[in-house]
Amino acid sequence: MTVPSITHITSRTEWQAAQAQGYYEAPSLHSEGFIHCSTLDQVAATANRYYRGQHDLVLLYIDPTLLEPEMIYEEAPSVGEWFPHLYGRLNLDAVISVNSFEPDADGVFHSPPEV
Repeated sequence: MTVPSITHITSRTEWQAAQAQGYYEAPSLHSEGFIHCSTLDQVAATANRYYRGQHDLVLLYIDPTLLEPEMIYEEAPSVGEWFPHLYGRLNLDAVISVNSFEPDADGVFHSPPEV
């Protein structure tokens, strides 16, 4: 059985910086103590809530079995769903694919493909 990947939305610039430094740290790691992630089924709604109309984004597909930081599913009361949170820097070798993640002409994001 394969473990489904989780996803994280970031800017192309932040991803390039992560590759240069050898790890990825989202701003939320410092402000909230964890990196927000989504399941593949959740990512379009997440993108439309927080990134609607933004461009130059990438979607990181992460293999949870390769993570070095602890991953915990926690409830987001505002939407009543459980999301994966990473409690530490994302090790780059856990990122199994990186795809451009752009909205449509109306600024709306749609479900990305599986990898």
